[in-house]
Amino acid sequence: MKRTLVILLAAATAGCATTQSAAGTAPTRAPAAATVNGGTNSDSIPLALRWYRASAEVHAVFVQAYRNATDALQGFATAQGGKPWGVIMDADETVLDNSMYQQSRGGRGYTAETWEVWVRTKKATPLPGAADFINRVRALGGKVSIVTNREANVCPETEANLRAIGLNIDQVLCKPGVSSDKNPRFAAVQSGGSPSKLPAMKVVMWLGDNIQDFPNLSQDVRRGGAAGFAEFGRSWFVLPNPLYGSWDKNPVP
Repeated sequence: MKRTLVILLAAATAGCATTQSAAGTAPTRAPAAATVNGGTNSDSIPLALRWYRASAEVHAVFVQAYRNATDALQGFATAQGGKPWGVIMDADETVLDNSMYQQSRGGRGYTAETWEVWVRTKKATPLPGAADFINRVRALGGKVSIVTNREANVCPETEANLRAIGLNIDQVLCKPGVSSDKNPRFAAVQSGGSPSKLPAMKVVMWLGDNIQDFPNLSQDVRRGGAAGFAEFGRSWFVLPNPLYGSWDKNPVP
């Protein structure tokens, strides 16, 4: 019986061996109880996706960012003195959680074909704090414009998804062509010109998960010192996205 017990213990120990990440970093392993999506074993899921899907911290960071943005709204609304104003928000990983798309691909990268299929399912869920923030904007008299680089051919599904999950936005401006530059659409919201469907307004706040979700910014801002980040936490609020973004080609110092 002792011999049998030893063999069983040895087999169990071998089954608990850690694995190395694809990047070749030191072995790592989630706690035995770590799960995602209500019980899926998380051992094979990349750490960034596991954090995004399963951590208390990601929930806290979203709530914190949206709470800080909400706190700033009253002052902006009052300063407009009744004149039209609004906020501009990105869609994906700002108000819409697409991490189930990432998980369904086992952490593999985006492809245009699989992404379109996902968008058309309209299964993206709201991120923590987004609905309360949007409701507060509207309660104070502001408008909410979603400026996203989702393709124009899936814009109807995008708007339907947003409304189905209770996000009371005023308009969705998708990518009009091949250019992913959002600045012309930012300007259109401000001037009331096409493709915006709303009257001209003062945009008092931008929210997004990518540095390019903010006016005239790119990854190069990190080389310019503190001045380039002056509006963050004031009228610009960034949300966490460790899964993808314009940062993924940056060389590591």
